Amino acid sequence: MIYLKLFFTFFKIGLFTFGGGYAMLPLIQAEVANHGWLTQEQLINFVAVSESTPGPFAINISTYVGNQMGGILGGVCATLGVVMPSIIIILIVAQIFDRFKNSRIMQGCMAGLKPAVIGLIGSAMLSMVQTVFFTQGVSLSVLKTPAFYVSLALFGVMSVLALKKVHPIIIICISAVVGIAAGYGLGL
Repeated sequence: MIYLKLFFTFFKIGLFTFGGGYAMLPLIQAEVANHGWLTQEQLINFVAVSESTPGPFAINISTYVGNQMGGILGGVCATLGVVMPSIIIILIVAQIFDRFKNSRIMQGCMAGLKPAVIGLIGSAMLSMVQTVFFTQGVSLSVLKTPAFYVSLALFGVMSVLALKKVHPIIIICISAVVGIAAGYGLGL
């Protein structure tokens, strides 16, 4: 039954994700691919949509995948699945954290998780770069396409704006407008 599969798949993703929504991207990519629910391109498109819509990334993407696979009830099941581990774990942690916050084991665990989360986020980013720029495999032919240069310029400008601490909402709005204009102007 698709509803149980959605719930338990996203429960597993929620249970093993440390570090927030982006850290779950590799898990989502693997699970969605294993089940054949979305193509890599569809997933990347919704990552962009998830970032430009209100709400936490993890909830947005789980709701989208669930809705694609099982309608509204599928979206509800996937969303409940992804949030339930956090609810359960935070309730437990809230009860015991004061007793263990100075534990060497707890501090060691946190010290080990931080670099792993950064590595997972980096891995997801590289996978998305490959899907966006190198759809036909790594080739220099990508350098001949206007879409590559538009995307590269957009990435560069948005990176500079982010480093200059421009508000993320402004960056999202600017990138959407430029992307739409470039897409219509270049027929991308």
